[in-house]
Parts: sequence; structure tokens; C-alpha cells
Amino acid sequence: MMRVVIVDAGGANTGSVRYAFERLDIDAALVTDAASIRGADRVILPGVGTAAQVMTRLQQLDLVEVLRTLERPLLGICVGMQLLFESSDEGDVAGLGLLPGRVSRLRGGPGLRVPHMGWSTLRATRADALVDGIDGAQAYFVHSFAAPVTDDCVLAGDHGQAFAAAVRRGRIAGTQFHPERSAAVGARVLRNFLSPAFEA
Repeated sequence: MMRVVIVDAGGANTGSVRYAFERLDIDAALVTDAASIRGADRVILPGVGTAAQVMTRLQQLDLVEVLRTLERPLLGICVGMQLLFESSDEGDVAGLGLLPGRVSRLRGGPGLRVPHMGWSTLRATRADALVDGIDGAQAYFVHSFAAPVTDDCVLAGDHGQAFAAAVRRGRIAGTQFHPERSAAVGARVLRNFLSPAFEA
């Protein structure tokens, strides 16, 4: 049985993330301790709110170094994905530094409100096991800040500017969109993350 844990980073979406795994017949435990995280087969880092709030929560739980040195596949969701990067303009906070780059505020534009909220199209930037079968689909977003499109980007979104909608570097992965709120597309991404092909 695959052991999946969800880091309780204080976000309001932890329950819905857990339920998304239940729909895949996976009992994902909500955890705050280093031993459970290091002993898991897959680790999920969800986040809702600000980068500073989630990072402060991880510091209070003494989990920053645990996540930085984790040898298991890690999936960040929304703010959890943003914290995979070196830093964020949101509160000028340092992230986990697992991916190079800085998260910045969306510029928006004529007719484009920030936060970017709702369903948007995903565009594959390169083939990857995380996003197999996803190109051209739509996913659900709620965010005001976003990561740049770099070599680690596997899906791009657009809201007046291109941004990283999903990233992957080795065992480190993330989605800016909410897979737990993205119906079949979200379920496909989670299944891809759980698949042995993710580690191939």
C-alpha cells in the first residue's frame, strides 16, 4: 500500500486535498511530524493564504529542513508550489529553494483581474510523466502570485502573461492550479504523481 501524507501547513484546502485522494482509493494522512513525512512514499504540500503564512507555519513545525532534504517525491499545490522556489515577492519571503527562481505578482491587464480565479487552459511546455494526457485541458486556479516559465515548467498558464502552471524537476513537482478542485484533470495529475512512471 502506497503511503501518501499531506503536510498540514494550515491551509483551508487540506480537507479537500485529502478527499481528492480518497476518490482515488488512497487514504492520505494529514501530518505535522518529520518521521511521517520521511517515511512516506509521496508527500503533498498544499497551501492557501500567503507565502509568509505557510512558511511561518512550516518553521513553527520545524519542517523546513525536513522538506529541503526530503528524498521522497514531493508535490506542492498552489502556495505550496510557490514555496518550492527560492523566494517570493509576496512578503519578500524566502522559500524552500528546491527550484531556482522568484515568484512574483501577476500584472493582470485590461479585463483581467487579480487574483486570477477560475478555469483556465493548460499548455504543455515539455513532455513529463506528471502531466501526461493534460495538454489543452482546463484546471481551476485561485492566485495572485505566480512562478516564471523556466526549464522546470511542464505546463504553462496565461493571465496577461505566461506563468508556470505545473513544474517538475526530478522528485520535486508542483501545480499552481488546485487539482482537488479541477475534476477529471486534477484527478489525472494526482494519479500521474502516484504512478511508478513518475519515478522512472
